[in-house]
Amino acid sequence: MADLAQLLHDTMRRQRLDAQALADRTGIRTPRIRVFAQEGATGPICPTEQELRELALALALPLPTVLDAAGPAPAGAPS
Repeated sequence: MADLAQLLHDTMRRQRLDAQALADRTGIRTPRIRVFAQEGATGPICPTEQELRELALALALPLPTVLDAAGPAPAGAPS
């Protein structure tokens, strides 16, 4: 299982995107994307399921890969 931070970092680097470019693609605020890319899903700010879906779509990653990297039940996930 890949860590969300590593997955985002590797994919953003491969696609030559920075946090601002990814924010423009997703509508997620740049500071949040920076935290996700640095701290993953276990940092001080946890991504919601909707944000994970938007990241997967914007980065052309399979949603199950992103959800798996985020770990168990991200914030905002249905119980």
